[in-house]
Amino acid sequence: MPYAPIDGTELFYESHGDGPAIVFAHGRGGNHLSWWQQVAAFQDQNRCVTFDHRGWGLTSGPLGEPDPATFAADLAALLDYLEIGRAVLVAQSMGGVTCLGFALAHPERVAGLVLADTTGGIGDASVVSLLEDVHPPEHPLRRALSDGFIAGQPELTFLFGAIGRINPAMPVSVVSGLFRNPGGPSAAELANLTIPTLLVVGAEDRIFPPPVIAAVQRLIPGSRLEVVPEAAHSTHFEQPAVFNGLLAGFLAEIGVNAVAVAADD
Repeated sequence: MPYAPIDGTELFYESHGDGPAIVFAHGRGGNHLSWWQQVAAFQDQNRCVTFDHRGWGLTSGPLGEPDPATFAADLAALLDYLEIGRAVLVAQSMGGVTCLGFALAHPERVAGLVLADTTGGIGDASVVSLLEDVHPPEHPLRRALSDGFIAGQPELTFLFGAIGRINPAMPVSVVSGLFRNPGGPSAAELANLTIPTLLVVGAEDRIFPPPVIAAVQRLIPGSRLEVVPEAAHSTHFEQPAVFNGLLAGFLAEIGVNAVAVAADD
């Protein structure tokens, strides 16, 4: 299996296809497998890279509270190892902390940034204060998926849970502090961000509801926000055709030549 030796760990990754690189960064409840519907759609025209964050999936590491700087440094080292100079970064939830941190530290290496169902760990009060009244369900599936998806897609709901069970057991609190940290990226830092950025959020997201992501959009110059109906905190998983269409359109806008196909074609 492919591993990259990075700062005391063996970081698991997969690379599929050739062409302009797209790197997918998973959230707390997922791992590299979470992006199966995106890799299948884009690998014919793009190099699609997925990986397991330190302490997730098949990558060993400490199970304490994740360090955003370490996550961003791991991503930089992985791109170096794979000899990828520049890539489009696509992140969901916790992965947004990794990718936004990397983008701020290495803007020249990011062709485009997609933040899906995530604040990216932004520390500005205009975002963090909105999370004070957000209380998502405790049940792991109802935190991540819409009630309609759970009721109507039992097979895919089971698969979503099975993917998450590959990860070591960890409490929600291990990650939740990343998004309520006033030391996260500031409004001033974001004001200088010139990377094309697409924000995607499920209309039923209970962790980062659309008004929270709208606050993020106001802080990132030139960014665009798309709210996807009938999806919660895992838009890429619940509505892959819509998500892939948005990603394909974004790639075309920024000059990355790619065409998505429906996930079930």
